[in-house]
Order: sequence, then structure tokens, then C-alpha cells
Amino acid sequence: MEASIQAKQRPSDRTHVRHDTILDHIGSTPLVRLGRLFSQGHVTVLAKLETFNPSGSVKDRIVKHIIEDAERSGVLRPGGTIVENTSGNTGAAIAMIAAIKGYRAILTMPDKVSQEKQDALLALGAEVVLCPTSAQPGSPDHYVRRARDIAASIPGSFMIDQYDNPKNAEAHYLTTAKEIWEQTGGEIDYFVASGSTGGTISGIGRYLKERLPGLKVVMPDPVGSIYHDYFNTGTVDHDKIGTYQVEGVGEDHIAECMDFTIVDEVLQFEDADAFAMARRLARQEGIFAGGSSGANLWGCAQIARRSDAPMTIVTVLPDSGLKYLSKFFSDRWMQAQGHDISS
Repeated sequence: MEASIQAKQRPSDRTHVRHDTILDHIGSTPLVRLGRLFSQGHVTVLAKLETFNPSGSVKDRIVKHIIEDAERSGVLRPGGTIVENTSGNTGAAIAMIAAIKGYRAILTMPDKVSQEKQDALLALGAEVVLCPTSAQPGSPDHYVRRARDIAASIPGSFMIDQYDNPKNAEAHYLTTAKEIWEQTGGEIDYFVASGSTGGTISGIGRYLKERLPGLKVVMPDPVGSIYHDYFNTGTVDHDKIGTYQVEGVGEDHIAECMDFTIVDEVLQFEDADAFAMARRLARQEGIFAGGSSGANLWGCAQIARRSDAPMTIVTVLPDSGLKYLSKFFSDRWMQAQGHDISS
């Protein structure tokens, strides 16, 4: 029992340590029970608050891990250029680390990304290239293709390559998953996480399933993303690819980092489902988180409704609601998009 208590306390130990740079404070984020949002007696929902990372999102973990590996191997040299495609959070982590280490950062992103995210990247000194959200995968205007073209034009540049780099999932396997295991004492029935690159759900899911083979991994996926159909049919129907407003989840192409072998179920959600849950989280738990967090919590709610048996569900809240004040936390924006603001 004493060892278990010590393990659960360990993530907060570093708050009393002086750090050489802010990068030393990446990770060791809190795990919080959501007792008001999920008041059913048989359900315990625990949320990993990744907004406590320095740039405000879960992506600090993977970017730090990948950049340090590139530096050790000599692929990324002092004063070099980092190029990456991003929906905002990976870009913020890159821009932050580039500012600290003296790298140039060039970031491509879909134009649906919130103004707050764009402004944060610029404030950190990054160069931002906006691309049409409607651009088809593989086309010159698509933000992934644009990043690769830019990188190819700059000798010695380095791409994080978050969609296809196995170091993405490895970062979560080595850090986030271990923290969750220690904070819960291994008492978990479900792990819920939406996916875009797939790094979070793949890395954490693999680590937890190696220790708890009976654990179920569930992935919420937005309508318009290809992952739901691909998981259930093994094929991609390009006619079903659509746009959606939730940022940083779902995808229009299969990311190599996404490991579907550890996923037990994919649940489709609508934008309104995610936004309503994120707004309720703020008002009922006092936790300000983004739309992908709302999607994950919506997934938790679907699982909780299925059974009266006791269960513990762990999920991840990837980023802060401060990045979406001009979007779904704005009643005016919600009404303009036709979304209900009463919930």
C-alpha cells in the first residue's frame, strides 16, 4: 500500500525542483477524477490533464522526444530548420523548443485552425503557412504535402514527421503510459483516446495492454474522418472523407503511426457532441480543455451508459480551452455554426 501511495504521488514531486529550461517540466501531468461530469456511482472517469505541459498540450512530449533523438543522431544540427505539418499543438511544441534551442521553425497548417493557435506560433517566432482545409490528400495545397515540399527545398532541414514517425508512439509508451500506470495503480478497465497521428492511443494503449490484456481501448472518431470505416472494413472510401470542425483528431489519410491492432472499438461522433462535452467540462469541473478532450469525454459517456458494472475509465485531455476562445467557447460562434449552446 505504501509503495502504491508513493507511486501515485511521484508525478508532483518535480514541482519543488528548479529547472534549467522549461523543457524539463514536460510530462508528469496530473490525473484527475471527474466526479461531477460523471456522477454515476459505478463509474470512475480519470482524465490526464496534458494542458499542464509548457506549451499547453500533449504534443510537447513527442516533439521533445523526437528532436532529442534527431540531435543525438546528428540528423538535426545546431541552427538547423525544423519543418512540420500541424493542426496547431505539435507546431506550438516545435516553436517553443526551436526558440529555446535556436532552430528555425516552418509550420504548415489547415486554415480551420483557431486564430489563437496561429497567433501563438507566430509569437514564438515560427513561420506559418496556411493551407486550405478542403485540399485533397496528396495535392500540392494539402498541408502535409506542402510541408514535405518545403522540407525538400531546404538542405539539411528536419521533419518531425509526426504521422509516420514511430518515435511519436514511443514517446507516449515511455512517458505518458507509465505515468498513467503509476497514478492508477494499474486499476483500469477502459482507455479512451481519439486519434489523428495515432501516437497517443497507440503508445499508451500498447503499454497498458501489455500489462492488462483485458483492458479495452476505445477511439472516438469524427464523422468525416476515414478511421471509423477503415477500422471496421479495412478499406478507405474517399467519397466519405469530409470536413469537420473539431481540431487535431480524425484524419483524411492513414497515418503509419496509428496502430489499429491495439484498438478494440471506434465510435463516431459529431462536432456538436465534442463541443457540448468540452463546455460542460468547464462549467461542471472547472477544467478548460479543447474539442478533442470533449470528444474523448463523449466516448467515456458512451461506455458508461452500457453497463451498471463498476468500471474505471481513463482518458486524455490533450490541450487547453484557451486555444478555442474564438471558436466553440464563443456562444456567437456556436450559434453561427448552428450548434446548441444550452447544454
